[in-house]
Amino acid sequence: MTTNLLDWDEELERDPEEEYQALLRALRRTKGFGLLFVECSADQGEQIIQRIHRDLTDKTVGTLKFTESIQDGNVYQRIKQTLTEHPVNVLFIQGLEQSLYDYQDTKRHLGWSEEDIKPHSWRGVPPVMLNLNQQRENFRDSFNTCLVFLAPQFVVKYLIHRAPDFFDWRSGFFEFPRDDNRLEAEVFRSCLGEARLDVYRQLSHQQRSAKIIELQVLLDEREHKTDEKTANLLFEQILLFYLQNEYAAAATCCKKALAIQSGFYDLWWLRGHFLRRLNCHREALASYDKAVEIKPDEHKAWFGRGISLDNLDCHEEAVASYDRAIAINPDDYEACNNRGIALGKLDRYEESITSFDQAIAIKSDDHEAWINRGISLGKLGRYKDTIASYEQAIAINPDDYRTWNNRGVSLDYLGHHEEAIASYDQAIAIKPDYYEAWTNRGIALDDLGCYEEAIASYDKAIAINPDDSSAWYNKACCFSLMKQFDQALALLEKATRLDAKYREMAKMDEGLAPLRDDARFWEVLGE
Repeated sequence: MTTNLLDWDEELERDPEEEYQALLRALRRTKGFGLLFVECSADQGEQIIQRIHRDLTDKTVGTLKFTESIQDGNVYQRIKQTLTEHPVNVLFIQGLEQSLYDYQDTKRHLGWSEEDIKPHSWRGVPPVMLNLNQQRENFRDSFNTCLVFLAPQFVVKYLIHRAPDFFDWRSGFFEFPRDDNRLEAEVFRSCLGEARLDVYRQLSHQQRSAKIIELQVLLDEREHKTDEKTANLLFEQILLFYLQNEYAAAATCCKKALAIQSGFYDLWWLRGHFLRRLNCHREALASYDKAVEIKPDEHKAWFGRGISLDNLDCHEEAVASYDRAIAINPDDYEACNNRGIALGKLDRYEESITSFDQAIAIKSDDHEAWINRGISLGKLGRYKDTIASYEQAIAINPDDYRTWNNRGVSLDYLGHHEEAIASYDQAIAIKPDYYEAWTNRGIALDDLGCYEEAIASYDKAIAINPDDSSAWYNKACCFSLMKQFDQALALLEKATRLDAKYREMAKMDEGLAPLRDDARFWEVLGE
């Protein structure tokens, strides 16, 4: 039996760059027809397309963008027409939400309740979803193209619940984290007003880019321009750059504005925020420190300061910063959640659970607080409580593949391997390229003595991530237990090359016990 279960997935904030690189690899790997889904905002979608055009040099790339509702729902026909006129290897499809907005409005006018028009409701199927389901085979048979659907979260939920046959054919699902703009909006609203904020939000990417240029022209004019006017123009540019996710440019504008208004708290906080988004945590920390010096009773800078300190592995100081934020604003559930994460990194799990409980008391549907609570409970070996916490998270967000994987790990630790496999299967159904779940699924099958099935699961993980050392190692254990020693030794050598920790683990693992009388085993371990 192998014991090398992958630990709980503790990184809750997905890295957009990692998701992008995974998408790029999938596009390079796909030959002919493929079906990929990307959950992202409209602006993120535009940026993804621009980067793919630049980075995917060996394939032709096109875009089909729906700017209004598809009245007959025939998405298939629109894609066919586009590819007939402009054949490409990769076609990005945007704007399905336009048809869903129209569908929802129509049903509201007919007197349907909000519950009836939600994605999970079985009362009706939007025409575009019906078309995708019905034309599934035609998509595969007609198109020698990789189709990439870019969609916001609510569209993805419609696809999962109302076009499951079509969505199940996906060869990849990629999720780009949405910016939490709660605090940013608070600042921009106070400085520019609600109307200005809403106007800029409603502009397209191209319109905002044009507005940035227009503001720059005004900034370059030297005549009749006061410091106050310059600062206001820079602040508008900061907002536009923020909405474009251009954090470096936004931080530069903050620096220019601070040269005029060095005592303006919001500018210091925003500069820190943008630098943090750029992973420049030391520079961000300096800006946050300046902000709290100006206004020590404002919680935003203390909160951001805690995040940067956490990223710099200064967890004790991060906890202290979150404490200041919570003391000022006791209802800040995100600060409570982040404080719990920092305490967990200090191995103070009981305190971290208390902090997650505080977050949940404020916002009971904060599924990430439930996940984090489960992780800390797991670290204490309280696996039944861990599972209960994950199940609360799943009830809130059943489409989070990480939670299903973590639940499976806890079930495995309790020896409930068949239930664990079912949980891993759920994770894989949501994200087929989630190699960690494939590896964990193999370990559970291994523990049941289903070695051939376990090997098939490890092979899936390795196909997705050839550097998954755990899959190579556990596959070696399977072959060892099956008395196929040559294969086991070759696989073990591969695993130890990828991660030296397996040299020590192999000496004690009962799955490799049959190999220990073979001199080649010790040669692989370098002894």
